[in-house]
Amino acid sequence: MLLWVELALLLACVVVGSRIGGIGLGITSGIGLFVFVFVLGLPPGSPPATVLGMILAVIAALSLLEAAGGLDYVIRAAERLLRRNPKGITFLAPIVTYALVMASGTQHVIYALLPVIAEVARKAGVRPERPLSMSVIASQQGLVASPISAATVALIGGLASTGVSLPKVLIVIIPATLLGVLAGTLSVAWRGRELADDPEYQRRLAEGIVAAPAPAAEIGAAEKRRALGACVVFLLAVAAVVLLGLFPALRPVYETVREGATETGQVDMGRAIMIVMLAAAGLLAILFRASPEKAIKGGVMKGGLTAIICILGVSWMGSSFFEANQAAVVGGISDVIRAHPWVFALGLFALSILLFSQAATVVTLLPVGLALGLPVPLLVGTYPAVNGNFFLPTYGTVLAAVAFDTTGTTKIGKYLLNHSFMVPGLVATAVSVIAGLVLAQWVF
Repeated sequence: MLLWVELALLLACVVVGSRIGGIGLGITSGIGLFVFVFVLGLPPGSPPATVLGMILAVIAALSLLEAAGGLDYVIRAAERLLRRNPKGITFLAPIVTYALVMASGTQHVIYALLPVIAEVARKAGVRPERPLSMSVIASQQGLVASPISAATVALIGGLASTGVSLPKVLIVIIPATLLGVLAGTLSVAWRGRELADDPEYQRRLAEGIVAAPAPAAEIGAAEKRRALGACVVFLLAVAAVVLLGLFPALRPVYETVREGATETGQVDMGRAIMIVMLAAAGLLAILFRASPEKAIKGGVMKGGLTAIICILGVSWMGSSFFEANQAAVVGGISDVIRAHPWVFALGLFALSILLFSQAATVVTLLPVGLALGLPVPLLVGTYPAVNGNFFLPTYGTVLAAVAFDTTGTTKIGKYLLNHSFMVPGLVATAVSVIAGLVLAQWVF
């Protein structure tokens, strides 16, 4: 009974916070966390320090890119391309996001793309909700398709006793998730009113909350070289992140001496992203005279800080809830799978909603599936079902997409579950799982 009370409190904080808007989701989650810890005696959980650090580092680099004029340069270039096909970004952005995440092995590279996608769409007159919502979903699909992601590594490790190889898994998962991305994109391609007719956007324009897109003005040769150089530095930083993900051997190995014993370690991917992006921010400030003061006052920094506060509150509250109820939640799902093996995919989906982690979901439920003797094609084919992070609008990439969309079209709905990511998420996940099951029967 207490579990349901705690769950109701968690959802109530999310609903109230989403209606407040801005940083409301983060601060109302702080109330829930306070009640969990100081009133109900739940463990405090852990704030997602690495995730927050990566977002801060990426936002620092992006803000200085904006201050150097690089972001405007990218937007102008994209606008020229989009004039021929205004809906192009709705289809292009998810594919680019999918490819970057699959190559880098981490979903958090999307934080570098979201503000660009939002602003390019807005200035091209495309409803930003369409490319933003699907890009978030595509990042999840790209993660499970990545050969180097923690989730895929956990899957291959768990299936080692069955003789399943990584190439066979990828033969199933990559085409399955690509089909899911295509289906999800089609589900949002014509969603909602056009931006010019959207009442929320028009209200924000009228009240001066957001400025109308300015015409693409020509810039001088010196400013253009400065902006182009800033873009090159930032793109090189993104490429470095991708390479460090694709080739882990490139990440430095270091030694530490503790109590007379030498220990060897390697820089993990989270820290690597932070280091590369902070270095890129420094180069932008030094080489291209990007003003730190201008960066702090820019739109990218404002959206980034909003996302950080929201993620801090919601993720920390969710962590406290799950740590207190882990045995009950996992035990309940395991009992259902034992009785009905076909619901293994639903179990993966449901647990990923609570864990906020594809890898943790695999580690938790895969041993149950193996112990029950579930066939390998079922275990591999249902792997994309771990992408339930979008279901409750509390995951970092979801909150960041909402924060970066200044038009207000990408939103958390009045009734919590009617948010911008629900339809593309359900469509993409369902299609990926169905395609995965069909392909797995053929491959295995």
